[in-house]
Amino acid sequence: MKPPVEITDTALKEIKNILKNKGIPEEYGLRVGVRGAGCGVAFKLGFDKKKETDDEYFVDDVQVLIQKKEMMFLVGKKIEFYDETDGRGFVFV
Repeated sequence: MKPPVEITDTALKEIKNILKNKGIPEEYGLRVGVRGAGCGVAFKLGFDKKKETDDEYFVDDVQVLIQKKEMMFLVGKKIEFYDETDGRGFVFV
């Protein structure tokens, strides 16, 4: 099954680096989610344990967790990692 959120190779490399080097427990996966922001939603990333209300996907051995109720906001999105002189971080496209 194709994951609902695409993760670019650059973003995946950075996620794996964080998982390996920042002390994230092995039982944690990448949580992709949304939160209310004015009259829309803002996207968020973090690391968390799988919950009963999550759908679970794997992208190149990285566990991706998305709450079922947030799925409609995330389908078709792409996660990229921006690393330039003016800043660096994850970006949703």
